[in-house]
Amino acid sequence: MPAASVKLAVGDAAPDFDLPTADGGRVSLADLRGAPVLIWFYPAANTSLCTKEACDLRDHQEMFAAKGYRILGISPDALEDIQRFVREQDLPYTLAADESTDVMRAYGAFGEKNMYGRKVQGTIRSTFAIDADGIVTYVKYRVGTPKQIADLQAKLGL
Repeated sequence: MPAASVKLAVGDAAPDFDLPTADGGRVSLADLRGAPVLIWFYPAANTSLCTKEACDLRDHQEMFAAKGYRILGISPDALEDIQRFVREQDLPYTLAADESTDVMRAYGAFGEKNMYGRKVQGTIRSTFAIDADGIVTYVKYRVGTPKQIADLQAKLGL
């Protein structure tokens, strides 16, 4: 598999997408226009770091909502695994499945990474803020889960 071919930067137009969601619907970037959105890409539902990240975002959702942000999580998991993740962690925001990893690749959130001393291909934990017009306003690749909320507060003025 090839490494991630792109890295987005602040000011770039966010790549469009259309993905199935845990609630049985679909979500596209076009659907999210008109308000800012926080998109976070994570490797696997119900794993320790991904659960911590999901719950941190859940526990701070009102802070994001107060500034108009919607939250969207995207992983390569099967839809059934994402649905279980939503139920088990009581996640109030939208999660979508990108089993093909096409959307992750378009955002530069899939490619070579170091896992336990080995280079592997996989999801690169990444977070993007996108404004109401579809322009990237925040990019963080290789997110450090413990500091993510504080970083988002500082960078997004939350």
